[in-house]
Amino acid sequence: MSEVLFYGVAAVTVAAAAGVVICRNPVHSALSLVVALFLLAGIYASLEAHLVAALQIIVYAGAVMVLFLFVIMLLNLQADPHEPSRAGARTVAALLAAALAATVGHFAWRALPVGRQGEALAEQFGTTTGLARVLFNDYLVAFELTSVLLLVAVVGAVVLARREEDD
Repeated sequence: MSEVLFYGVAAVTVAAAAGVVICRNPVHSALSLVVALFLLAGIYASLEAHLVAALQIIVYAGAVMVLFLFVIMLLNLQADPHEPSRAGARTVAALLAAALAATVGHFAWRALPVGRQGEALAEQFGTTTGLARVLFNDYLVAFELTSVLLLVAVVGAVVLARREEDD
């Protein structure tokens, strides 16, 4: 039963991800991405990765998508009604994408080990304690540099927004 649920959610996730690319309205694309991210969290939950599912919802579907929607609304992006139709180019692009997907799928299928059992995961794998131990011991410098980079980006955005208000 869980396998049927997994494949069902995966199919709807692929459809929502396709909606991100297909939608002409940027807000509709962003909302399709939110749906795809929530469904991806459902896939993580079905694979017993509950921490990753929660982080997916909080970080990506929550914070990052609010930022994306804020930028889209701030820029006031609209679909161009005068854009010429490119049906031939879309057909060629769809065929190339299908060929690429088939090629990647073929080589991925051939590379999959068949008949071998996976190794047992560590007991701390996927827990908050294990994540914190790895993050703050092994990757402390990278974590701190990332936080400084995000701080600089926020300060830069505020400076640019203030500069445009003054003009």
